[in-house]
Amino acid sequence: MTEERKLDEAARQLLERAAPGRTEFEDLVVVPVFAVIVALIFGALTMLATDVDIQTIGKSYVALLVGSVGSLNAISETLTAAAPLVLAGLGLAIGFRTGLFNIGAEGQLLLGGMAAVIVGFSLPGLPFAVLMPLCLLAGALMGALYASIAGVLKAATGAHEVISTIMLNLSSYLLLDYLLRQPFVQQVGRTDPISKSVPPNASLPRILDWVDPNLRVHAGIFLVLIAVAFVYWLLFKSKIGFEFRASGENPDAARYAGIRSGLVIVAAMATAGAFAGLAGANQVLGVLGRASPGFSAGIGFDAIAVALLGRSHPVGVLLAGLLFGALKAGGRQMQVDAGVSIDLIGIIQSLIIVFIAAPLLVRAIFPWGFQKRGGPGGGAA
Repeated sequence: MTEERKLDEAARQLLERAAPGRTEFEDLVVVPVFAVIVALIFGALTMLATDVDIQTIGKSYVALLVGSVGSLNAISETLTAAAPLVLAGLGLAIGFRTGLFNIGAEGQLLLGGMAAVIVGFSLPGLPFAVLMPLCLLAGALMGALYASIAGVLKAATGAHEVISTIMLNLSSYLLLDYLLRQPFVQQVGRTDPISKSVPPNASLPRILDWVDPNLRVHAGIFLVLIAVAFVYWLLFKSKIGFEFRASGENPDAARYAGIRSGLVIVAAMATAGAFAGLAGANQVLGVLGRASPGFSAGIGFDAIAVALLGRSHPVGVLLAGLLFGALKAGGRQMQVDAGVSIDLIGIIQSLIIVFIAAPLLVRAIFPWGFQKRGGPGGGAA
């Protein structure tokens, strides 16, 4: 009898592990794929409603595909656009997993990039092997420190992180503008708020310039892959990652289990800010070469969509970042070839988020794409 109970218990545990695995796969892969399909369909309907003919719609979507993956230059632009989105999205995913809706990545990204620039032009005599990592570290630390403000306020006073990160975003714009006008930061001979340039030994090197000097993809793409692997380990293999996820799933149970919620909140916000700061450093060291007002171009806000589309899973965030990078790169080609407004890309991105936020609607539209749930103890029908 004891052996039978052990077997039954083992079978029950296997079933419990199998079911969530299938559900997680559907949420991470199937729902986003169908959401993208529906968003493209609705995008086409939107163009029809604005008197765009079917031929132009087809031409615009072909241009979207060609402009994102149709050539080496297109792939380079897609990867270049995706890199900061993935880095910032990973940080936001950590916050979401912890139950924190951190929408302050924009401000953390701006100040992280600014810190990387200042360290870069302040220490031009250091060799590349020292200065470039130091600039990345400065960006991560500044992002972590700035995000920690919201974490401390949340832990100490209960201030909602949405409100505090919104205010920190607004403050970051003013702080960046102030710093860019300081003599030690401002480009010599300029009266507008533009920083000094990052020296070559602090820049992220382009990895395909030997093929074509115009290919902008840089070594930051390797940083992205390392970051995805690290966040996966952090969330699913480490103790602090378990505490992050436990606090996000059930804060009361986590506190009962002895997890210090205040420390978890601050640590999660700081880690999220570090990745946003890395995203800012990625932009200034790999693409822009200096800082200017609004150099983030809304990446911190787009990263919220990337984290949501990726279901706050590191691999999902990577795939979502590549998709949004492709939309950005292909959108420019679509505008040139088909004459369709670039605003359509924003509409498609918004529609993707709408359908990602309503998975039951996606399941209702594509019921054949999902595993049918049976009754109690039942599996797939």
